[in-house]
Parts: sequence; structure tokens; C-alpha cells
Amino acid sequence: MKTLFFCIVLIGLVSCTKNKEHQAAPASDDPGKALYDRVMDIHDEVMPRMDEIMRLKRELKEALEKGEELVPEKRQALEAKIQQLDSAGKAMMEWMRQFNPEEYTGEDLQKYLEAEQERIIKVKEQMLEAIAKAKEN
Repeated sequence: MKTLFFCIVLIGLVSCTKNKEHQAAPASDDPGKALYDRVMDIHDEVMPRMDEIMRLKRELKEALEKGEELVPEKRQALEAKIQQLDSAGKAMMEWMRQFNPEEYTGEDLQKYLEAEQERIIKVKEQMLEAIAKAKEN
């Protein structure tokens, strides 16, 4: 099961890289270029943290499996952390699948990129919060 999950995430990472190569960035003289670059910079900043999310999930699941004598509150706390990490990882994967600036031009592209910047900021915050919570004792 762990191997399957790892393979799925690896495929997602590879497709993200390939998607990035195939997605046309606005031309360098386009005013939307700076906004596109900001969106991609945020993505590129947190995407490598997906490995950390997977590692933390694995560690928490192992703690849950080994903790036969865990009090119900501790068990629920571990499960909640796992769920939060899972949601954060899924949010990033969903954002990557849906990010498609080639469908827009001009003012529509500017509005799209502004909305996507807000979305990826929320994904970043969700990921960082999940990681921080997972590291709490």
C-alpha cells in the first residue's frame, strides 16, 4: 500500500514537472509574466515539501500501528494529523491538475493568475500548517 501511494505521488511529481515544461508561460514582455512567475515561485517553494508530508504521514501511521496502548485522545490526535497531511497533499495535487493558464489571454489571464495566486497561497498555508501540526508532540 505504501509503495502504491509512493508511486502515485511520484507520478504526480513527474507530471508536474512535465506539465510545467508544456504549459506556456506568458511572453516575457507580457505584464502577466511577473504574476505568472510569482504563482510558480510559490508552487516551487512548497512542492518539495510533499516529500516531507509523505514522510510525516508514514511516521504517524507507524506510531498509530505500534501504539496499541494509546489512549483514545492520543489516537484521535494522530489520526487528525494524518488527515490534515493527507488533505494538504491532495490540495497541492488538485491545484497542479487544475492550473491551466493557456486557456486565457489578456485581461482574463490576469484575473485567472490573480485567482490562482490566492489559491496556491492557501495551499501553501495548508501544507505548512499540516507539517507544523504533525511535528508537534
